[in-house]
Amino acid sequence: MNRQTILTILCAAASLLASNTFATEMRPNIVVILCDDLGYGDVHCLNPEHGKIKTPHIDQLASDGMTFTDAHSGSSVCTPTRYGLLTGRYSWRTRLQSGVVQGFAPCLIAPDRLTVAGLLKRQGYATAIFGKWHLDFQYQDPVSGETLKRIKKQPPPVGANIPDGPVSRGFDSYHGFHHAGNMKAVIENDTVIVHDDEINMLPRLTRKAVEYIDARAADASGQPFFLYVPLGSPHTPIVPSKEWQGKSELGPYGDFVMQTDATVGAITDALEKNGLADNTLLIFTSDNGCSKAAGIPALRKKGHHVSAQYRGSKADSWEGGHRVPFMVRWPGTVEAGSRCDQLITLVDLFATVSEITGEQAPDMAEDSVSFLPALLGETIQSTRKGVIHHSISGHFAYRKGKWKLILAKGSGGWTSPKENQVQPDAPQAQLYDMKKDPGEQNNLYLSHPELAQRLLTNLTADVERGRSTDGPAAINDIADIVIWKGRRGRGPATSRE
Repeated sequence: MNRQTILTILCAAASLLASNTFATEMRPNIVVILCDDLGYGDVHCLNPEHGKIKTPHIDQLASDGMTFTDAHSGSSVCTPTRYGLLTGRYSWRTRLQSGVVQGFAPCLIAPDRLTVAGLLKRQGYATAIFGKWHLDFQYQDPVSGETLKRIKKQPPPVGANIPDGPVSRGFDSYHGFHHAGNMKAVIENDTVIVHDDEINMLPRLTRKAVEYIDARAADASGQPFFLYVPLGSPHTPIVPSKEWQGKSELGPYGDFVMQTDATVGAITDALEKNGLADNTLLIFTSDNGCSKAAGIPALRKKGHHVSAQYRGSKADSWEGGHRVPFMVRWPGTVEAGSRCDQLITLVDLFATVSEITGEQAPDMAEDSVSFLPALLGETIQSTRKGVIHHSISGHFAYRKGKWKLILAKGSGGWTSPKENQVQPDAPQAQLYDMKKDPGEQNNLYLSHPELAQRLLTNLTADVERGRSTDGPAAINDIADIVIWKGRRGRGPATSRE
């Protein structure tokens, strides 16, 4: 054994020892606030020139912690992002190949798949969720026990039982709703408890989150906790409370963003008041970009750019669809006022929590890479070649370093031009240098065919191997994932046309 090999082994051992010691000593509380349809440019400190909505509490998080400037949701729409955040696995590996789920169906997270909540529960954490689930679950009739079928625009009845909701996927407690279409149906643990107006949901979730923090602080055992707060705002229905109406001078959407910011402030204040802030890792982010329902053209006329300097918005393959605000506050560990430009995705929460707590991530967190090194001011050690993006219509995109390949001719989502609006002779795909062209205006696909092919080969391997990180080959839930939708002719790097 040569001297270099010995040094390598010693360094690895020292790193492992340091990691285990770190996990043993820290065991922080973990709070994750996930906004719904909040655009990158809706946070004022990320968009000082063209951001016209005041977000003082989110801005304060940035001042107190680290801002990630190249963070991405697992998809450009709701359900897939939530699946990836909780499981460390891209949602397109499941039955959900496009769009979102509607409820009244078996949970998208398989019963035997560990979630972040389940991982932390193994470590002795108390686990709670207050907010939007949007990962499917079933409702059973409170009298007959019969599984109910979905009736459009009709909420499940009060008393309906939920056999496969959050409390069966690693959470001790749950208070919230399934998705916007059924927001009236308020659920506690595994039961629909009341029908309530949608305008009351954000205040309700704010109150519940604060009450939970108060209760954990009063618990003499000192048990660490994981609090997941997936808000339903500023997604539709856009219903700011009366006291917030007119505050932004930009219309209901701006008002709702301001009220959402106040919820962030209420949670951070509760941690401070109870003396929990110093040992709490707090993450703030969004599930995708701003929705068209916000009235993007009208906001832009008033000087507010929901995606800041980026192209597109919710549902799209362009950056505005999936580049999201991402702030981390962890006093004494994360440097206040710091910034990280490294590429991460919300799917990485699983591996990060795993490394922080010392609970080794199971092989099933197939796509997750820890960003703990970034929190410590170091370089992320990734075995993943690139990050995979996915639009509402199921169009894939692949990001590796500064290069981004989009397997669509248009936005891949709701922004014009859509696929059916692009000229017939347009390039079949898009390739952008994100360092020189963050606004995705100069398509280099035709001038860099070999580079595009290499990225496509990487993407195809990540899809077909069932995982994008090092580890044993895994199996996707379905065998016929379409990697390149609508492509003309066959190519060596596509699973199926």
